[in-house]
Amino acid sequence: MKHAQAPALRGKQTARRTAVQVRCSSTEPKKILMMGGTRFIGLYLARQLIDQGHDVTLFTRGKKAVTSQIPDDTPASFEKFSKTVKHIAGDRMDFDALKKSIGKEGFQVVYDINGREAVESAAVLEGTKSTLEQFIYCSSAGVYLKSDQMPHREEDATDPKSRHKGKLETEAMLKNSDVPWTSVRPVYIYGPLNYNPVEEWFFHRIKAGRPIPVLGSGQQVTQLGHVKDLATAFTACLGNKKAYNQIYNVAGERYVTFNGLAKACAKAMGAPEPELINYNAKDYDFGKEKPFPLRDQHFFTSVDKAMADLAWTPEFSLIDGLTDSYNKDFGRGGFRKAADFTTDDMVLEKVGKKVVSMA
Repeated sequence: MKHAQAPALRGKQTARRTAVQVRCSSTEPKKILMMGGTRFIGLYLARQLIDQGHDVTLFTRGKKAVTSQIPDDTPASFEKFSKTVKHIAGDRMDFDALKKSIGKEGFQVVYDINGREAVESAAVLEGTKSTLEQFIYCSSAGVYLKSDQMPHREEDATDPKSRHKGKLETEAMLKNSDVPWTSVRPVYIYGPLNYNPVEEWFFHRIKAGRPIPVLGSGQQVTQLGHVKDLATAFTACLGNKKAYNQIYNVAGERYVTFNGLAKACAKAMGAPEPELINYNAKDYDFGKEKPFPLRDQHFFTSVDKAMADLAWTPEFSLIDGLTDSYNKDFGRGGFRKAADFTTDDMVLEKVGKKVVSMA
């Protein structure tokens, strides 16, 4: 696979990628069940696993094509994926039917990409436990308790009232099981086909030539991780005994401010630096509308543990990753959510800005 890379980093990044691929290729082929796999993370992860020689079955509701193409596919790679990937259609919330459909397949590894509640993952675990060697779970860094001491590390306190409490409860369930497990906690994931409008939110405004309202001072520090780096970290957990019964933060190595992210998106697009308007959300009544795509706080993690245990290093710098996302998705006319500048206009009107969009 080819990615947009800064010339000065290319040699170093190639060496990193080769090291990961050598480690992964030494893992004997496994029979893998992936819960999900037709949206964003799973699209990239399934391809990496198949490229490494594993037998991959996706469990989905069957409402979306299992073999849809992604921007990185070549005709040859897509043909290989289409002929190789397997599929079981069903409702994961129908626990009895789920266990019946997966229990006879002899799966050795589970990747649960879309589980939200412990009961959901427990049913998958029960249905596969007779042959299961490892359960790999997609959690979230959103489980951490807000703290004055940053970055968040895996041993930090978690928030039982978090909107991601179901993922916390799933981790607790896995800890109490007798099957080796690994839980990955991403921060903000971005990249081509992202269904969560993170970079897309900025791309829309920059394309339209509009000032960008940035919540608060704009100096809040956050962290993004490219979807392909996340997929590589997931594959590096497979069969890795260092990863057994462990939790890992996974994201980019560097952090960025809200203002810096807006500027980075413009740079990735090849656009002029945008005008930024910082504002206090308490001065507005946005109702149920979400005026900004990121949480109003410092939110970033240490990925040192993942890098050490998994022999993994993020391939994409922030600018390279945003460029990859723009060139392979938004820049081709792709987006998940149409532009809506309603809340922007509330902010801009209050500060006396008149805007004429370019698009």
